[in-house]
Amino acid sequence: MAMASVRIRQAEEGDCGNILKLIRELAEYEKLADQVKISEEALRADGFGENPFYCCLVAELLPAPGEPQGQGIGSKIIKKVAEVALERGCSQLRLTVLDWNKGAVDLYKALGARDLTEAEGWHSFRFEEEAMRELAGK
Repeated sequence: MAMASVRIRQAEEGDCGNILKLIRELAEYEKLADQVKISEEALRADGFGENPFYCCLVAELLPAPGEPQGQGIGSKIIKKVAEVALERGCSQLRLTVLDWNKGAVDLYKALGARDLTEAEGWHSFRFEEEAMRELAGK
């Protein structure tokens, strides 16, 4: 039986509602739902304004009637991100994953990523807004 095809494209402003939904679903899966502070309006302004802070790819399932959902979307979108990054002159693609998310860790390793925590002992740090304000003296 044929699988549904997947189309990966640049996100459009009209995708922001679905992007926010996916952000919330991921945060719930990661048990971090309380950390989602962004709104659909902020996603629009930050990604589609005059000086965008981010760019986003969207994977769309294009099933034919009676076909099962397509698998391998994660690896397809990571491959597309790598393609776009190389086109834009990037020399690295970095991903962040929680230590208990073995499926993602295994996927990234299978695709050729190096686990920098294992290989080089890197830790990831984040400054929250309050700490940023303190640093900036504001």
